[in-house]
Formats: sequence, structure tokens, C-alpha cells
Amino acid sequence: MMLKFFFVSLLFFLFAAGRSQNPEMVTVPEWSKKAVWYQIFPERFWNGDPANDPAPEDIKDGWPYLQPEGWQTHPWNSDWYKLQPWELNTGLGFYPNAGLRRYGGDLQGIIDRLPYLEELGITAIYFNPLFESPSHHKYDAAMYHHIDNNFGPNPVKDRQIWQQENPADPSSWQWTIADSLFLLFVQTCHEQGIKVIIDGVFNHVGYTFWAFQDVLLHQKESPFAEWFIVQKWDDPSTGQNEFEYQGWNGVRDLPEIREDANGLAAGFAEHIQAVLKRWMDPNGDGNPRDGIDGWRLDVAEKVQPEFWKEFRKWVKEINPEAYIVGEIWWEDWPRNKMFNAAPWLQGDMFDGVMNYRWGRAVQQLVIDEKQQITVQAFADSLQKVYSDYPEPLGYSCQNLLGSHDMERLASQVVNPDRWLDHGGNPQQTLSFNVRKPSAEEQLKLRLAVALQMTLPGAPMIYYGDEAGMWGGDDPDCRKPMVWPDIQYEPEKSHPFNRPRPTDEVVFDQELFAWYRKLIRIRRSNNPLSVGNLEFLKFSDGLQVLGFVREYNGEKLIILANPQAVPVSLNNNDVSDFKKDYRDLLSGKIISTDQVIELNPWEILILKEK
Repeated sequence: MMLKFFFVSLLFFLFAAGRSQNPEMVTVPEWSKKAVWYQIFPERFWNGDPANDPAPEDIKDGWPYLQPEGWQTHPWNSDWYKLQPWELNTGLGFYPNAGLRRYGGDLQGIIDRLPYLEELGITAIYFNPLFESPSHHKYDAAMYHHIDNNFGPNPVKDRQIWQQENPADPSSWQWTIADSLFLLFVQTCHEQGIKVIIDGVFNHVGYTFWAFQDVLLHQKESPFAEWFIVQKWDDPSTGQNEFEYQGWNGVRDLPEIREDANGLAAGFAEHIQAVLKRWMDPNGDGNPRDGIDGWRLDVAEKVQPEFWKEFRKWVKEINPEAYIVGEIWWEDWPRNKMFNAAPWLQGDMFDGVMNYRWGRAVQQLVIDEKQQITVQAFADSLQKVYSDYPEPLGYSCQNLLGSHDMERLASQVVNPDRWLDHGGNPQQTLSFNVRKPSAEEQLKLRLAVALQMTLPGAPMIYYGDEAGMWGGDDPDCRKPMVWPDIQYEPEKSHPFNRPRPTDEVVFDQELFAWYRKLIRIRRSNNPLSVGNLEFLKFSDGLQVLGFVREYNGEKLIILANPQAVPVSLNNNDVSDFKKDYRDLLSGKIISTDQVIELNPWEILILKEK
């Protein structure tokens, strides 16, 4: 049978929003098309400076608002579900205690491990929130203009610096020691050719946010009263507190910012503009080289588009090559419906989105068993994604297989046939399997990663996935990083004392080498990052995923078997190809006039010899 082709256009399609988009009108930073992203959750990456570890006072204002007797920084190498003595004293189970845990990850730890990231081959870092906050996750900011003091070398001194400022007056802002260390890290990254973006959480703030605390104290007399969605003011003539306000998704820990016809409340928006200038051009000289390279915007669909349009102008005025990526994820989580983010990608808001739709398609093809989709259905799914996000957006979106908000890739392969980000840990689904992947499941994982590195879109690695880490949805996806020079306790505990195997926790050198090799292949072959995409369709329903990436006459052919059984391609299947190719993964010569064998979950990246 002769090979049949169908072309997936990356240039022009109609959007679900009902508007047509001319890709010539859309520009994205050139570097973002070739980026290989690495996502760092700062508190869990590495404790490089134990002297700055959080003290009980640093956690008291974060959920679940306890200061347990005997509380201390958690042992980095401990069994994840095992409760420490102070945790047993709380009388709470694992999951409430997890909110109290601190492992001491800090900026010095990230600086110390930067050579590791260079060896891996990443070119861009996305940081989860770094700003001052009482929680481990930092999505409840106390202020935006300072790096969390426990991420820096002198928390006490940083507190003293804060007290000399008026947070409402940017002219009074100073640089803390933690701030300066972060900017030094950014400079070092830039010298190594690595871009840095940080999380901007602007839909809501934390309960301890300086302006909200002023509102709590002064009520409607506060100059920041219009920043928040206040439902009822306190009546000082009564003995009770009637103050009511709206929190993000009903969470009172996260006061939501009020919006008007122009987006976020004017005073708050002005504050954000000052924050952008501070971190994007720290010395204010008009050259953004000393600042961050862009923003990831949390729960971006919760903020009116009018604000993001203005936000983009502010960002691009400072640095036209800055990258703006939105978290546009669940349109209807209970019904498993993800957003088509096309309305946010019209050239006037974001340069890309976190592409969870892409990751779900890979899960359905490679990981699922009973619910596995066909290669044709997979190609159709990606065709829809790439038509919604045409070139150059298809190149600049972050293609991810895991994140801080969902189960890790390794735990997805252990728990197939599930909706992504639904019931993804034992607290949500008691039967969720907490073990590490088997050897066969590792093959699935490796294939998923290989597709991430060969399909259009900038791959984003969630810290530790390349090291073999596993774990369910939040908080189990936020374990401390597994390092090759640390000896870890085996995992043998279960949060609800159910039976489980004992799993050794070690850095997976073979998996790391797989990631590193794929990254090097991607970075050294332009078609894999900016080339056209052409899916291959084989006759007789052969379930082999094939596609071609081509750029400036250079062509690579990718063949993958997403099944548990071997498959064969005979010379009729590939008769449209030239004769000899080199598989970039194995180095073997593949001849198309011979039968091509593909083992279960094997992938070939073929380049003309």
C-alpha cells in the first residue's frame, strides 16, 4: 500500500471565537519558538542555605493556620507520606499537615544547581511564585515587590528593609538581600543563554497582602478599599465583625481584586505596572537585560481581556522580546472541558498558553489503555489544537506533560484511563496508585517525552520529571527534588495506611540521559522546533504514529508505536521516502527498502543519512 499524506496547516484557520486570525498580524518573541522550558517550584528544588530556613513565625499566617509544637523544616530525603513527630502531634492526617511542611528550598539552592540545568540542556526557566508569602506555594502574595525573605540569605534583615518602605509608594521601595540575589541569578542565567520568567498572580492576593491588611484595619476609610470586592463592611457599633469580601473561588485566604470596565481596579493596576517595571528593568535605565524575560499569568481567564491588553502594552514597552504566557485551562472542570484559548491569542494579549490540551491528547494516545484513542484521533486532536493556535503560536505555546497543579507524568502512566487533573491523588480517589512506574510503564513515559520533544510547541519539563519523580495531584506533585548526590528514604508509607509496595527513591540516570539526548536532538535540528508538521496516514488501519517535520528543505521523519505489541512497516508503507536514514536516538541506519520493526512504545527520529 502506498503511503498517504495529510497536511496540518499551521498558518490559517477560523477560531472558535468566531473571528479569523491573520497570522501575519501576530508576533511572538523569536526565542520562545525554540525554547526548552524547565518549571521550578522554588520551595522544593534545593535547600542551598539552611541558615535561611523558615521559622514558625514565617508559616503562621498560611493554611491551615497552625504552629505545631516541635515544628521544624522537613527532612529533604524523608519518605513523602511518613508523618514526622510534630505532624503526629497535630492529630491531623497527611494532607492537612502537608500545608504546614517547609523543606527550605531557596535561591541559593537554584544557583547551586544551575550547572545541572545547563547539562540537561534547558534554555528557559519558569518560576512558580517567588514573592513574599506565608505559604509554601506563594500563590497568596503578601507583596509583589519583594522576593520571599526565606528564599534569600538574610530573612531578618529583609524584614527590617520592608519596614522602612511605604508599599503603596514605589519611590520608597528598596532592594532586599533576597531581591538582589534573585537579580544576580537572572544575570547569571542570561550569561548562559537562559531566559527567566516568573509567575504573576494578579487576579487575587493573599490575606496578608499589605493593602488588604489596611482594608481590614481601616475598612471603607482605607485608600485601598476600592481594590477589593467587599460585600459588607464592619459596623464598629456592634461587638461582632460583619466584614465580608469575595475570595478567589470562594477561598477567603485569597481576596479577589475588583474589576471595572477597564479590567482590574485602577489603583491596583497602577501598582502592577510599577511591579512590572521593577522586575523587568531593575535599574531603570531603559535596557531590560538586567530584568526578567516575561510573565506566566495565573488563572488568566478570571481577569477581563481589557486588562491583559493594557498589560501587554506595558510589558512590550519595556522589552519587546518579553514572553507572556497565560494559564488558560478549565472552561468546565466537572465536565472535563478545557478552554480553546484562541480569544487570548489574537496578538493583543498573550504570546502563548500552557498547552494542557496538547498534554491531554498525548495522555489519551500513549498512556490510556481501555480508553486509548487511535493515531488518527490523536492527529485529529492536534490538528484542532494547531488550527486554534496557528503558527507562530503553535510554536510558542508551552507543551507540558505535568505541572504543580496536576499529577506527575510518572503517576499518570501508573493510573491510566482517567480524566487529566481529576481524582489524581489518594485524597481525591482512594484507589489512586502511589507507586513508581514499572519497566513497561517507563516505556510509555519515554515515548510521551519523545513526542513532547518532536512535535510543534515549546516543551516544558516539570522539575524532577527528568529525574524519575512520581506523585499525584497537589500536593503530591510537589515533593522535594530527587538529586543524585542525596540518599533518600524509600517510600513505603501511604496517606491512608493502605497497602503499597516499597519503592526506592533514587535519581534515574537513564531517564535523565533520555531527556538530555532528546533535548540535544531538538536543539540541533531546527525542523523539530520551527518546522512544518505533516502527519502520515498508513493504510489498513496500521496503528503507527508517523509525522514529518520540515524546515528550509531539511526533513525529519518520526515513527512511533503507541501500543503494547510490536508492529512492522513494510517497504510499501514507506515507498515515498528515500532509502537510507539514521535514527538520531539509536544511531542505527534504517533502510526503507526493508521492513521497519517498532517495539512496544518505541520511537524513531529519522534523518537522511
